Amino acid sequence: MAAHFPINHHLRPLYRLLCILAGLYMLVFGVVGFVQTSGNEFFTQTDAEWVLGLRTNPAFALLSLVAGVVVLGANLVGRNLAHYVNQLAGVVLTIVGMGSLALMQTEANVFAFSMVNVIVTFILAGITGVASLYDRVGSAAAAEAEEQFRRGPHTVSETA
Repeated sequence: MAAHFPINHHLRPLYRLLCILAGLYMLVFGVVGFVQTSGNEFFTQTDAEWVLGLRTNPAFALLSLVAGVVVLGANLVGRNLAHYVNQLAGVVLTIVGMGSLALMQTEANVFAFSMVNVIVTFILAGITGVASLYDRVGSAAAAEAEEQFRRGPHTVSETA
């Protein structure tokens, strides 16, 4: 059974704004982090620096920069592109957070994650994931058809 997301939800602009801010944070963190760690080895764990409250190395800074551009760009464009990108970002960030939490105290911690990084990653995953539940757009007819499907075929008419 396919998921049924509301179409043209009245809080869509708020969720879009939250994703724009999340994407902007990732982008700014990536740029500042990449500039500040530019002399370090790409996957260093020992020379990782703290940037905007998170521990980073050039690899994680570059990854954050790319993720920020994608999330910010999709939400600035809007439409259903933002819906699909936010869905994907929510899932990917959750997986990255879980993986980083599992690998944090090992040599496999190639992005030099700390517990603060994991928490912020989960917060960003929550923002983008929840926003993807409410940011789908469509015509008024499509919105009405989705609402009718959500209510089911056995609803009592309001005029009865």
